Amino acid sequence: MRNTAKLSTAVLAAGALTLGLSACGSSGSDSASDTSGPLVVAASPTPHAEILNYVKENLAKKAGLDLEVKEFTDYVTPNTATEDGSVDANYFQNQPYLDDFNKKRGTHIVPVVTVHLEPLGLYSHKVKSADALKSGATVAVPNDSVNEARALKLLDANGIITLKDGVGNEATPSDIAKNPKNLKFKELEAAQTPRSLDDVDAAVINGNYAIEADLKPASDALVLESADNNPYGNFLAVKDGNEDDPRVKKLAKLLTSPEVKKFIQDKYAGSVIASF
Repeated sequence: MRNTAKLSTAVLAAGALTLGLSACGSSGSDSASDTSGPLVVAASPTPHAEILNYVKENLAKKAGLDLEVKEFTDYVTPNTATEDGSVDANYFQNQPYLDDFNKKRGTHIVPVVTVHLEPLGLYSHKVKSADALKSGATVAVPNDSVNEARALKLLDANGIITLKDGVGNEATPSDIAKNPKNLKFKELEAAQTPRSLDDVDAAVINGNYAIEADLKPASDALVLESADNNPYGNFLAVKDGNEDDPRVKKLAKLLTSPEVKKFIQDKYAGSVIASF
């Protein structure tokens, strides 16, 4: 059984209000964490916390690392908790998402080491191929700016829609130049997209949420992101100034070890891909 603390967004948000006052507007170098205690890492349950727990149970003790894993089911609290010091690090996100988050929230989170890629995919309970989507079909997409753009780029790459030239990581359905099937888009919180499959014709789902919903991206997705030159690798991240924390360096080395690469390959069978 995994020894993992699961914390609700509400509880952590309340803690952030208290702990964040002294950190507001400062960088990590002004409030470096105590490196004598356990390294507390916020993570999405799948696959991030599973990978961290593998490290905790099999590699950390030998490396002299006391690791504590806290699970979160949203894409906001891990960063705000890292910013205010509620946790020491997080592992759940990619660079375009972090860039957008720091810009909009005024946070100071920085990547440490990239560990894996979770290919984004299009799934359906109603059709067996993307070509079978009917005119006027409804497709659910994540509603945060980066993942929505990523979803639309996936559909564009597979000829389902055509985006306007030059659209970036903030693309929305209004940036669609051609929509031959007249698809309708339902914007949902990323975590809700798997639950929408019975209500929509198809949904673009982040890899971690697909796996949690017992979907197998490598075999169940109608279309799936390519891993080649993909900018959406997920990484360990800390508040700026804490990159040199010796505990963080130990974890970064363990997360990119041959043992972790084998664990990812064996457990996820192509649905999660090691990036090192």
